[in-house]
Amino acid sequence: MAPKTTTATRRLKQDYLRLKKDPVPYINAEPNPSNVLEWYYVVCGPVDSVYAGGYYLGRLVFPKDFPFKPPSIYMITPNGRFKTNTRLCLSISDYHPDKWNPAWSVSTILTGLLSFMLENKKTLGSIDMTDFERQLLAAKSLESNLRDENFCELFPELTMTIQKEIEKRNLAKAKEEESSSMDNSQLENIVFQPVVSNILMGG
Repeated sequence: MAPKTTTATRRLKQDYLRLKKDPVPYINAEPNPSNVLEWYYVVCGPVDSVYAGGYYLGRLVFPKDFPFKPPSIYMITPNGRFKTNTRLCLSISDYHPDKWNPAWSVSTILTGLLSFMLENKKTLGSIDMTDFERQLLAAKSLESNLRDENFCELFPELTMTIQKEIEKRNLAKAKEEESSSMDNSQLENIVFQPVVSNILMGG
């Protein structure tokens, strides 16, 4: 094994321990069990943003000479801010090695990614969508992630959270449809009863 790979592996393990001790708000991250140079992350949409209620899976691919060179950053879940499965052009990504600081950690990368996601600055890999469209994608992201094997395998707690959220959503929808059906039935009775009364009274 090359010395640079050893350095990257050691550094990423240190970053992982730091991340577990001091998590980045709204973000979970786990390395690929079979390849420490590939990480998956999940952004949980902040409550005061258009991404509220959404869960966004993404991927970090670190070079063998990390931390001396930056990683590639990808977003997997449709989100309305970034193109999916496309290298993102950010100051913390491999698009800008000249701006990279070897002292930056995985936590730094994820914090920067979330900050940029919440802004509307344009960059290579970003897309324009309305707030409403992004809110729709946030709602759809739950089912989308349950279909992703990496998400379910690496983030079992989030998977359970999403499953419970979908159950709540379906239950609320069923109650709403039941209530609407009852309202329509009552309305039909209100209209129908006078007609029956008139017929019986010979009117």
